[in-house]
Amino acid sequence: MGFMATRQDPSTVLERKESRLKPPPMYQVMLLNDDFTPMEFVVSVLQKFFGMGREKATQVMLKVHREGRGVCGVYPRDVASTKVEQVSSYSRQHQHPLQCVMEEA
Repeated sequence: MGFMATRQDPSTVLERKESRLKPPPMYQVMLLNDDFTPMEFVVSVLQKFFGMGREKATQVMLKVHREGRGVCGVYPRDVASTKVEQVSSYSRQHQHPLQCVMEEA
């Protein structure tokens, strides 16, 4: 009886193998340029929410400024969605229109 209880159901093994073959989709989190959010605020957002050092954050901010958008990082869907919500909420609290979006990478 003890032997039967420890055997794995073959369907769970199969599912696990399939999920290893096809990784879950990843999402890019991006900031969009606007004419109102101060550059310094964008740099602070990149440092605070994406763990960037000042130099890297400045490079990404300049990319957003010049090209209209900049990638902050690539994450699984739930992490990406949380980052978007955190940045959007933080920007609203500080009365800035900074937009943060995600799209499948």
